[in-house]
Amino acid sequence: QEQLVESGGGLVQPGGSLRLSCVVSRTMLDIYIMGWYRQAPGKERELVATVAPAGDTDYADSVKGRFTISTDNAKNTMYLQMNSLKPEDTAVYYCNAPRHTDEISWGPGTQVTVSS
Repeated sequence: QEQLVESGGGLVQPGGSLRLSCVVSRTMLDIYIMGWYRQAPGKERELVATVAPAGDTDYADSVKGRFTISTDNAKNTMYLQMNSLKPEDTAVYYCNAPRHTDEISWGPGTQVTVSS
């Protein structure tokens, strides 16, 4: 059973930056499209960024130009660099493989709070 562990969240002021990390198995990074999700209070979980094994990336319109997804296969880690953060980015952030969420358990997530 794959286990996902997210970290790097915290409290940041509007306009600030954070980098989230997700420890992922090398196998998943090599063969799965991986993604970062977020869930704000009272809202559905949404996919905000994806990265394919070949390196192709895609972003939700709400984060395009501000967030960057990347992987370091040597460290079995996926990252989400978040810049120019806004209060509406406040959420619990999760990582998973978008086409395999039925097979892969969700991790605990990491809380991001953007507030002055």
